[in-house]
Amino acid sequence: MITFQLERTAPLPMAEAWHRLTDWPRHGAAVPLTRVSVRTAPPTGRGTVVVARTGVGPVGFDDPMEITLWQPPGEDSPGRCRLDKRGRVVRGWAEIEVRPGPGGRTRVLWREQLGFRFLPRLADPLVERTAVVVFGREVNRLLRQG
Repeated sequence: MITFQLERTAPLPMAEAWHRLTDWPRHGAAVPLTRVSVRTAPPTGRGTVVVARTGVGPVGFDDPMEITLWQPPGEDSPGRCRLDKRGRVVRGWAEIEVRPGPGGRTRVLWREQLGFRFLPRLADPLVERTAVVVFGREVNRLLRQG
């Protein structure tokens, strides 16, 4: 299991950065063969279940995640969201945080603990390098595209 952190700043108000990062169906575009859906009724909040499906046709796996912390940002207060992975293949959690940044920008922190049940620890360095690239690309894309 690996743990990594990404940090970005964006020329967006906190509320807009939060909206872009928590629009779950928009996630997955940078992850090959993955689409993301929400399995619970709106609005998003604590208890919402988000599922990333990776695969082709019937061959693949689900990564169900439950939102266990939901604190949208206030005018000057940070926003935080935590998703706990509940699946049989992918383990760990993800945290998204938006807070005031330098020069009126928004500072984004993405922290994630990630493990795959059937991969040996020997694979952790490759998993970490891949996760940093893939999730970094995804965060950049989400923040750029309104």
